[in-house]
Amino acid sequence: MRKPTSYRDAMLREMGLGPIWRLRSASAGDDETSMEEVPAAVEQVGRSVSGAVAAVAEYLTGADVGTAPVRPRPAAQAGVPAAPVRERRPVYETFPAQPVVVRENSRVAAAPDPERTARISTLDWDALEADIRGCRACVLCEQRKQAVPGVGDRQADWMFVGEGPGREEDQRGEPFVGQAGRLLDNMLAALDLERGKNVYIANAVKCRPPHNRTPEPAEIGDCLPYLERQVELVKPRLLVALGRPAAQALLNTEISISKARGRTFGFKGIPVIVSYHPAYLLRNPQDKGKAWADLCFARRLMAEQAQKG
Repeated sequence: MRKPTSYRDAMLREMGLGPIWRLRSASAGDDETSMEEVPAAVEQVGRSVSGAVAAVAEYLTGADVGTAPVRPRPAAQAGVPAAPVRERRPVYETFPAQPVVVRENSRVAAAPDPERTARISTLDWDALEADIRGCRACVLCEQRKQAVPGVGDRQADWMFVGEGPGREEDQRGEPFVGQAGRLLDNMLAALDLERGKNVYIANAVKCRPPHNRTPEPAEIGDCLPYLERQVELVKPRLLVALGRPAAQALLNTEISISKARGRTFGFKGIPVIVSYHPAYLLRNPQDKGKAWADLCFARRLMAEQAQKG
């Protein structure tokens, strides 16, 4: 049964895929990033997102995206064969989940201390979060207000991994609470998900890098045992890496988001997909349609995982 157009439109609006995508929960005064960039980007958004929106519209209205054959044209006259039927290529090609082959000299995260890693691997939730909050393994602890372990359902099917805390996260002790967090909440809502219900959210590094810079390899490596233990405790069906640092932490190799989108990787036997970080999307609204297509891909993959049991 096809979903009504109004439902499709509501879902697209939830993700902000209207004429202008801006955070519904943000006031005109505090949505500085998106409001400054939207006027110059509207025309570009319309061109860049149109293809992704069309694919999303087919998906949400129940079309079998990527598998429906193109209807052949009728023969112009008797005895003239019709053109051969051509099938549409899928929106994404899904690759089997498997560990990425790490090339020599391509490792992103510095190798963590084995004794510390072994100790962290035995911690339960309470001990793990206490260890994270008291961690002084790298220089990020020197300027933080507090470490940010993670938040959400500890038995979730979905686990989202970001880069690291920003200023607001550092103040409040919870990941994704600023403008990027509000956008992530809208993205989750478009998938009929919400923070804390079948969703766990963490970061590759647990302390704020100064000036919100990209975490360094040694910092990612020092935090990796914490992320690994969180994944082991949650046991998600799917890991969604938001942004390049998160993808590099999980896959431990240099990776391009644009080239990794639409593929399935693996982390300790768990499927991993890669998409854009919400903060990046606020700076680059023309890529929000691609991010929504990534989430549709994630939902299809999750449905496949559920069928496997």
